[in-house]
Amino acid sequence: MLRYVARRILLMLPTIFVPLVLVFVLLRLAPGDPAGQILGDQATPAQVAALRHQLGLDRALPVQFVLWFGNIVTLHLGDSLFFHQPVARLLPAYALVTLQVAVAALMLALLFGVAAGVLASLRRDSIIDRGVVTAAVLGIALPEFWLALLLIFLFAVTWQVFPVTGYVPPSQGLLASAATIALPATALGIRQSALITRMMRSSMLDVLDEPYITTARAQGLPERLVIGRYAMRTAAVPVVTVAGLSASYLLGGAVAIELIFSLPGLGRLLVDAVARRDYPVVEGTVLAIALALAVLNLLIDLVYAWLDPRVRL
Repeated sequence: MLRYVARRILLMLPTIFVPLVLVFVLLRLAPGDPAGQILGDQATPAQVAALRHQLGLDRALPVQFVLWFGNIVTLHLGDSLFFHQPVARLLPAYALVTLQVAVAALMLALLFGVAAGVLASLRRDSIIDRGVVTAAVLGIALPEFWLALLLIFLFAVTWQVFPVTGYVPPSQGLLASAATIALPATALGIRQSALITRMMRSSMLDVLDEPYITTARAQGLPERLVIGRYAMRTAAVPVVTVAGLSASYLLGGAVAIELIFSLPGLGRLLVDAVARRDYPVVEGTVLAIALALAVLNLLIDLVYAWLDPRVRL
């Protein structure tokens, strides 16, 4: 098992390194100048050139890459060009917001997705099964930004249960903080819940037809034990894949939801940093997301190995 974990950790390195190199190259090749963005339209060419020299942007691209790579290896992310503070100190506050929303959305998706999938598989070809499948198809088809606007209209504007936009940190009250992330997490979790529902239903239907399930029932084992210990554990293997993909999407791709609800998360920070040509913030944000996704993939692999020991071979 330790050799398996060590091998997976080594395979994580390219996953982290390749996106960072691409981001470094694309940022330097993209039109726009951070010095011009900082100084504004009234700056003279001499002032812009002086600031470019101060930031090291006038050096050759290979020299910039070597210096950048050394800083990345030592986890020295530099200072933000606009916030004027270290990126390593800036990121945790934004990452906490994204993490809160992603975890809440994933828990919502797993709770309702697994339960609905199991229920539909146990009531195969019934009205409940058809209703669950129809709801899952609609959940997958509906855009998340449309769901977010619908939730805002219903729960924030019409019924005034939750705030429209904004974010309250947990330090100012757990209930107030939960209220600000409830609608974003729901908007994100509905689609992922629909994906998990369909996968769980399909996987359970395959497992319930296996001979060992029939044998377990023939031996008189309680149905709860047959479903919970034998059927669901085997059916959970492909569901873990969908849950891992959902978690990856929630961590790195929920930019539209953060913009709609005015959440100060990593997605919004990344978009603003790209618009401002804030190279250190863009690179630090991508590094944080890449590390989170790599660790998440490692955890998924470990869950695979726990559910199915054949994976280790």
